[in-house]
Amino acid sequence: MKLVAVSQRVDTHPERGESRDALDQRLSAFLLAAGFLAVPVPNGLDAAGLEHWLAAVAPQAIVLSGGNDIGQCPARDLTESRLLAHACAQDLPLLGICRGMQMLAHWAGTGLKQLSGHVRTRHQLSGQIVAEVNSYHTLVLAACPEDFEVLARSEDGAIEAIGHRHRAWQGWMWHPEREAQFSPLDLQRLQRLFGEPASTQELTG
Repeated sequence: MKLVAVSQRVDTHPERGESRDALDQRLSAFLLAAGFLAVPVPNGLDAAGLEHWLAAVAPQAIVLSGGNDIGQCPARDLTESRLLAHACAQDLPLLGICRGMQMLAHWAGTGLKQLSGHVRTRHQLSGQIVAEVNSYHTLVLAACPEDFEVLARSEDGAIEAIGHRHRAWQGWMWHPEREAQFSPLDLQRLQRLFGEPASTQELTG
């Protein structure tokens, strides 16, 4: 089964003097349903520490998860920038979810802008991806990053999905893990992006 390195949000608890990494259990379940095993990436490692972690785990794909606006947690921003550089250097497939797609665009040199009507709602997508999806964000891409193409837009024209023209990299502004039942189309799209998943026999043991 392919190991997928998954970035984590940072939750701060000032009353305890703690910053905690967190990952929605449903995202691990979504990846497993697609045939992949999630391995959470710790924030706060320096460049050498993260390099050793990546060498030990040897992930075969990377997911940049949702949560935290860019700039809110510098340690997470740095971790994800290094994960993007690693995916680029090792030619690994990568998926950015919500904030992860924003980070992907930011890393590629594209800005973000505020847009109302995208929090706790649903959108009908058009383009190469046609589907109804959830929406939990206040920031959208100001433009399509260089070397990417727009895969889907919402009804108001906001960019909801992008794909790299030469790499197996995509960004989705919706949260596939937050659906009551995982969308078969999302699962299949992830499998195509990351390559052949584990067999059903391997998953069930």
